[in-house]
Amino acid sequence: MLDNMPRGTICIEDMEIGMRRYIRKEITDRDIEMFAEVSTDHNPVHLDDDYAQDTRFHGRIAHGMLTASLISAVIGEQLPGHGTVYMSQSLKFMAPVRPGDVVYAEVEVKEINHHKRRVTLDCHCAVGDTVVLKGEALVLAPSNKLD
Repeated sequence: MLDNMPRGTICIEDMEIGMRRYIRKEITDRDIEMFAEVSTDHNPVHLDDDYAQDTRFHGRIAHGMLTASLISAVIGEQLPGHGTVYMSQSLKFMAPVRPGDVVYAEVEVKEINHHKRRVTLDCHCAVGDTVVLKGEALVLAPSNKLD
């Protein structure tokens, strides 16, 4: 299941403080397995039911960076969108995400520096009413003006 807003680009000249975009995605076993392959992070807390049952989480959890990658998807596909370049990202992991959870990932424009084409975005991910990740991103936004 994937639910999101239209993809594309919002140039810095068209951005406003408070503008938001989101994606909603169910995290599947396949997502976790594919992320383990791509990242080479095969920690058994993500992949082994028996091992994970004996951890503080009492079951398997998704990689934190898999959840964080949904923030990247919103930034790269919606706000600002295509042509955006990440400069920095802070993240605080608040709660685990489990296989089958539906994650709502949202970014909101916090600050705009038109001169440097930099945009600061508040970021968060939630499962239901539980915030599972929060942070802030700084990006170089696309412009409709030639440099």
